[in-house]
Amino acid sequence: MDLRQWWDSLRKRWSRPETLGARGERLAAARYRRAGATILAMNWRAGQDEIDLVALEGRVLVFVEVKARAVGALVTGYYAVDERKKRALRRSVHAYLAALSTPPRTFRFDVVEVTLSGRLPPQVMHYANAPLFPAGYHIARQSSSLGEGAL
Repeated sequence: MDLRQWWDSLRKRWSRPETLGARGERLAAARYRRAGATILAMNWRAGQDEIDLVALEGRVLVFVEVKARAVGALVTGYYAVDERKKRALRRSVHAYLAALSTPPRTFRFDVVEVTLSGRLPPQVMHYANAPLFPAGYHIARQSSSLGEGAL
């Protein structure tokens, strides 16, 4: 491969159209910003696990799973968050919270479902405080000046 071919291959990679998932995440982030939230992280990774968005709404830390779908998808984005994804979310949330010097007192999990069509404007459905985890779910702190407890 000569220099020109190499450059052309790089240009093609950089100019690829936005993927369905990336577009959904961008639209979800814009929805949170319009609502006054601050986006702290996009595509935050802990090993193989990922949190699509981490936002701050007032004093509440919000972990967001974004599911983008084409019109007519057989399974809606909300129901596409299966047990495997829930386990991955738990692991990544634990890692995110462990990385903070001061964990938040309150956090929640949201699902944002983005339906995309070539002809129509995107439809963004926001499921705040989605019951993705068992009732009474909490993150136990490893250590603190007050002893072990829940956030």
